[in-house]
Amino acid sequence: MNRTDRLYAIVEDLRAISPRCRSARELALRFEVSSRTIERDISALQQAGVPIYAEVGRRGGYALDKSMSLPPLNFTPAEAVAVAIALSRTEQQPFADEARSALRKLVAAMPGPEGDRARQLAARVQILTDDKPESRYTGSIGRVIEEALLKGVVLRIHYGDAQGVLTTREVEPGAFVGGRSGWWYLVAWCRLRDAVRVFRLDRIVEAVLTEDPVPGRPLEAFDAGVPDMIARTPVLD
Repeated sequence: MNRTDRLYAIVEDLRAISPRCRSARELALRFEVSSRTIERDISALQQAGVPIYAEVGRRGGYALDKSMSLPPLNFTPAEAVAVAIALSRTEQQPFADEARSALRKLVAAMPGPEGDRARQLAARVQILTDDKPESRYTGSIGRVIEEALLKGVVLRIHYGDAQGVLTTREVEPGAFVGGRSGWWYLVAWCRLRDAVRVFRLDRIVEAVLTEDPVPGRPLEAFDAGVPDMIARTPVLD
């Protein structure tokens, strides 16, 4: 595990047990590094503004401010497993890393016995997979587009069309679209063409964030006719 991943994992571990604390020795054993390394990591996180504080005493250690953790959730084990099943297909879809993080937070915020029951129930559910990927989501390119959508900035892409001709374009990201065939598309305003264009993710050779903010365009402006498109918005309530 590299340092960036370890720093993230330390925060998630402390978030999961908040308001309880974890000693440097326990964290060192958990992440297979020295206690001194953990102390340096905690110091770096504190300097970055993460609200971690030290509790002194024989049972002391490091704890995350309770405002950064979820209160106990009244999810049933069956509800938690249902969410896990729904998220099991997100490996090659937008915001897959965030989906896994959300599931970890959900289970960690469940009362201890309920969380244990959810894990036992999940062990009794198996999902068959095949050799063909269900989704042709290009992870590295997709993550750059995810960040552009979150930050609301223009992307500079190198794109190859169906004939393999490469062009460099600045585009204003509008929406992710998943098709029946498994392909994922970026629907964006193309500044080169001065119009909405649909870009298949596997044909984007490179995507780079710019600092140019995206001007406000209504979502309807990005409606486009892709033959095998499935238009469905995730339901959040």
